[in-house]
Amino acid sequence: MLLELKQAGIRFGGLRAVADLDLAIPPGGLYGLIGPNGAGKTTVFNLVTGIYRPTEGDIRLEGRSIVGLGPARVAASGIGRTFQNIRLFGGLSVAENVKVAMNRHLNGSLLESIFRAPRYWADDRTLCDEAARLLDAFGLAAVADLGAEELPYGLRRRLEIARALATRPKLLLLDEPAAGMNPSESDDLMHLIRWTRDTFGVTVLLIEHHMPVVMGICERITVLDHGARIAEGTPEQIRRDPTVIEAYLGAEAAHE
Repeated sequence: MLLELKQAGIRFGGLRAVADLDLAIPPGGLYGLIGPNGAGKTTVFNLVTGIYRPTEGDIRLEGRSIVGLGPARVAASGIGRTFQNIRLFGGLSVAENVKVAMNRHLNGSLLESIFRAPRYWADDRTLCDEAARLLDAFGLAAVADLGAEELPYGLRRRLEIARALATRPKLLLLDEPAAGMNPSESDDLMHLIRWTRDTFGVTVLLIEHHMPVVMGICERITVLDHGARIAEGTPEQIRRDPTVIEAYLGAEAAHE
């Protein structure tokens, strides 16, 4: 398995935000994590990325525990993510946002950077070339020199995904990527996420409330309610699960 959560959970004081969660994600798939507001979905992402440390259970990436590594080391181990609220570097250009995410792959030392040694310039060329290729792939080449805050909402979402991919992850976590999008933008996003998985060979786990996106692209879905898993299966199985319908989807969604 690429990612495994084994009886993972976390308490905040007397509140058990996530409880006894088992989750297994093999490489190469496109998976969804859904549930009502407050179900613990983003908390799961924060556990996986080292923002929170589980108070119980274990989290493993390719068989190795990543509990206690912290966000930087988790990212270095191969997990990238986006956030529900877009967190781009507003003072930087589109291209610079992507380059920042590539810094950990550079070969030169801090001293070489300060004195502009030959390896610094080699790294800089590599950085520019890789950023240009990524921006071109995401349809952002024409706006590479614009400030990130100047982009319309849909392009900012694209940039955030591109920046996460710049860390070269094995697993990409997308936290409500369709939030705030209109139907046309959501449809474009579905194609983009599937294309990203296929083109970059990255495994995708996404949190999403927009059911057409979840049901349209996810191959398997886990449903949380009050921090506990209440169902797991294919989109069709989830759509027709009575427990899920009662807790989250509602009767109308079951018949869409």
